[in-house]
Amino acid sequence: MSETTTEPSEEAVRVREMIIDDLSEVFHIGEMVFTADYSQSLYRTWDEYEITTLFNSDNELCLVAEQGDRVLGFALGTTVKKHNSPWKYGYLVWLGVRRDLQQAGVGERLFREMKRRMREQGARMIIVDTSADNLPAIRFFEKHGFNNKQEHVYMTLNLTRKTKKKGAKK
Repeated sequence: MSETTTEPSEEAVRVREMIIDDLSEVFHIGEMVFTADYSQSLYRTWDEYEITTLFNSDNELCLVAEQGDRVLGFALGTTVKKHNSPWKYGYLVWLGVRRDLQQAGVGERLFREMKRRMREQGARMIIVDTSADNLPAIRFFEKHGFNNKQEHVYMTLNLTRKTKKKGAKK
């Protein structure tokens, strides 16, 4: 009996600029990938504004990978020119691949095209961020040459929980 796989063949996957008709499918993939289980300390939340804002401002850096008419994954990025800096930075904001296709090369293809486009737009450096506990993402980016890992402090304040003031009597 032959074994079947859901992995796309290298030739059949096409990376292209996202079009408006892709927004719904990209949002759905993001909902499945970027859950609370994905990262307990995710400081950015996946919502429709993440896609629409980037699509409306930097649509040439909003990419999808597809096979036939099925969207397999996406990459959403932007470029940033900081005041008083001669450098233009690329910022890869989101990179998501359907769970059943992760480690099948789809993310790799999306990243390569994003890097090419950012370089073409004059970016001298690409920045990514992810949660410190997201080891698969960290390994993916290190594999692609990212280094100088910096950790930052992330804090929350739950406004729905009643808190006791210091020195207050019970």
